Amino acid sequence: MIFFIGSSLLFDGNILLASAGAAGVILNMLCIGFAIEILIECLKNNKGIGTLTGFITNGPEAVCLLVGLIIGDIIFAASTPLGSNFMNPLLLLAAAIICRQVATTFAINRTYTAGTIACTALFAGVFFLLTSSQYIFWLLACLPATLVFFFIRPKEVSLTEVEEYSFKPTFWLLPAIIGLTVSGYCLDPIVSFAASHSHAPKGVIGFIVLATLTSWPEFKSCLALLDRGRPLAAILNITVSNITNIWLAAIGIVTYLVVN
Repeated sequence: MIFFIGSSLLFDGNILLASAGAAGVILNMLCIGFAIEILIECLKNNKGIGTLTGFITNGPEAVCLLVGLIIGDIIFAASTPLGSNFMNPLLLLAAAIICRQVATTFAINRTYTAGTIACTALFAGVFFLLTSSQYIFWLLACLPATLVFFFIRPKEVSLTEVEEYSFKPTFWLLPAIIGLTVSGYCLDPIVSFAASHSHAPKGVIGFIVLATLTSWPEFKSCLALLDRGRPLAAILNITVSNITNIWLAAIGIVTYLVVN
């Protein structure tokens, strides 16, 4: 709210409509957070909850990728999943700080965590330096590397005690996934509406606002998992999400190369 209203004042935008757009962003984020909480509750007794949430929280990126492919813009299609690879680790750190579990979280599998995050971020950054004729080399390099990181990921142990569910998981799991995907799809047009009426510079919006908001599901997942005493699951949520982002971009690139 402060960002968009402040931008309206600085760049002579429409304060009322910018405020409405900012309120829409907040409401959309609340919907995403609520969907994440339901998913975590449904999956809390699953041994691989970190890996599962890593896949599920990439729903918004997958939708944005599809939209980009439909309009034929591979840079736009790949930018959302690849851009999230830089913000995800920062939000893991923020979640650990909020939950006061920084030392505990980053003492677990440090080599794997650092290696996976560095590798996936490097691949994400290098992509934007390539021409379309060089995409095939990017695919040949990133796919084997990310597959290795995925299969050597630390294994989550089963809980000694099974927690009782506060609601029926089989009924709420699918609606929560649908809600997360729909909310992720709505995020870009809502932010675009707020941006157009606040006259905020596009570069600032992309770096500060969009990069943060597209990783909001991962952030909420990390908060929920750390709050439940599952630091390894929180780490895997981020590392698997980063790996999945590379795979999503790869799917988009292969589709783009075949079509064109």
